[in-house]
Amino acid sequence: MSLALARAAIRALSPPGPRARLSIFIYHRVLPERDSLFPEQVDAADFGRQMEWIQYLFNVLPLDDAVSRFERKALPARAACITFDDGYADNAKIALPLLRARGIPATFFVSSGFIDHGRMWNDTIIESVRRAKGDALDLTALSMKRFALTTAQERRTAIDELLAALKYLPQALRDERVDAVRTIAGATLPDDLMLDHRGLRDLHSAGMTIGAHTVSHPILTRLDLEAARREIADGREMLEGLIGGPVSLFAYPNGKPREDYAAEHVRTVQSLGFRAAVSTAWGAACATSDRYQLPRFTPWDRTGAKFALRLARNFGTRIERAPD
Repeated sequence: MSLALARAAIRALSPPGPRARLSIFIYHRVLPERDSLFPEQVDAADFGRQMEWIQYLFNVLPLDDAVSRFERKALPARAACITFDDGYADNAKIALPLLRARGIPATFFVSSGFIDHGRMWNDTIIESVRRAKGDALDLTALSMKRFALTTAQERRTAIDELLAALKYLPQALRDERVDAVRTIAGATLPDDLMLDHRGLRDLHSAGMTIGAHTVSHPILTRLDLEAARREIADGREMLEGLIGGPVSLFAYPNGKPREDYAAEHVRTVQSLGFRAAVSTAWGAACATSDRYQLPRFTPWDRTGAKFALRLARNFGTRIERAPD
């Protein structure tokens, strides 16, 4: 499918007004160059091309504006938004200049506890394995396996297996295991992966929207409800203090309905006064969609035709949501 044909198809699938659909794109990092361990991750060249394609195919709106129009059933044709999760430093250093060059607005959902030299648990695993010396990482003392590390592919396999094994452990146990892996790997890890307060303010002062993403990015379904509420409320409060303005949008960490958040978390977000929230369920929102569970989508293709085809197919995706 050519970009021109895709634009026409998207116009038919997403007309203006009550029948409009809202496509929300989700990004995490924009690397300065290709990462040999994670070649599928978006780098600056990829991101620049994708923004060009998206700007041609869609009318890109700030998410808060899109939510207002969504409520009034007044979205334009081919409505779309750009969002980022977690709060990586490259969002300000790499993505922001590319967005500003094209006049594209975006929303950045930031986990406040990592601002200023923090590091997310998954990045501790990734960088521990990436930088581990020697040809193996022996984790048998943790009742895990001995991972061969002689090739880049073996290091990537070790990372993927460790992330999958640790992701849904209770948070305290997960943090303990992650720290043990870091110690055994014996590597010096970076402390500049996440935004500092200046980078956060740069995003805000550039006209980008800042959204809440909890304090420590927990799996909400693994917390008791009061702890989950504190994570959501405290994360917003810290961000508001740093940017000197309101934060009205929220992204569920990890974001899978039922698995990562449930109906009680949706009600908590509503009760705290957020205007809308986003998940990581695929699909394009329509007039009947829950504005506290707006779907998002990540196209990963590196050619315009395949990228456009995947975007068009996303309109037919059945949207998952946490049941009431």
